[in-house]
Amino acid sequence: AFHQTMPPAAYTYAIPREVAEKNQIRRYGFHGTSHHYVAGKAAQHLGRSLEEVKLITAHLGNGCSITAINRGRVEDTSMGMTPLEGLIMGTRCGDMDPAIVLVLRRVGYSLDDVDKMLNKASGLLGMAGIGSNDMRDILKAVDEGKESARLALDVFVHRLVKYVGAYAAVLNGFDALVFTAGIGENVPRIRAQVCEKLAFLGVRLDPARNKAGEVFISADGARPAVLVVPTNEELMI
Repeated sequence: AFHQTMPPAAYTYAIPREVAEKNQIRRYGFHGTSHHYVAGKAAQHLGRSLEEVKLITAHLGNGCSITAINRGRVEDTSMGMTPLEGLIMGTRCGDMDPAIVLVLRRVGYSLDDVDKMLNKASGLLGMAGIGSNDMRDILKAVDEGKESARLALDVFVHRLVKYVGAYAAVLNGFDALVFTAGIGENVPRIRAQVCEKLAFLGVRLDPARNKAGEVFISADGARPAVLVVPTNEELMI
């Protein structure tokens, strides 16, 4: 429901209007309770109301999504009509050329095959090639020199950085980047790699705070702020 504040420009797919309306095809977004909860908590930590701040919230777990929140209203979110769109996830592919589905059909995959592949065998699991989609296992494989795991990590970070940059533009600047969920809360290495690539936006981490997983992990005086806020979807519900 939180994502229902998205404007039409953000939730409309560029397919024939009558087809979209007849079949209710539009971007809906997911993880709404998580994004809403951590946005409210982040605003509290900033000492402001949610209606006063512009936030980018990154829910990074087995499922991953990122949301641009403009003074309490969602301007855009990465998941679409289904949770398959957007960031790289544990087993989901995230954004890709939709014609890939047509190519896979032509080479012999059924729609059921493609459905299972894109939702349950892709993402970090499919790219890393180590039989696991757990970020801890992938980082261990990276440290052991496995190139496929390195590529999976690089693609994961690249996609996340790209979305933060896009949402910074959508919001015309933002007050804070908020990390949450299993990876977002517990993997300082991912946070560091992402924020290093966002230096042009003014993002600067304090390495000690990041390693400790403090609420504020940005350097003193850095704007936008960077926060780690544990999510609590059950409490929000």
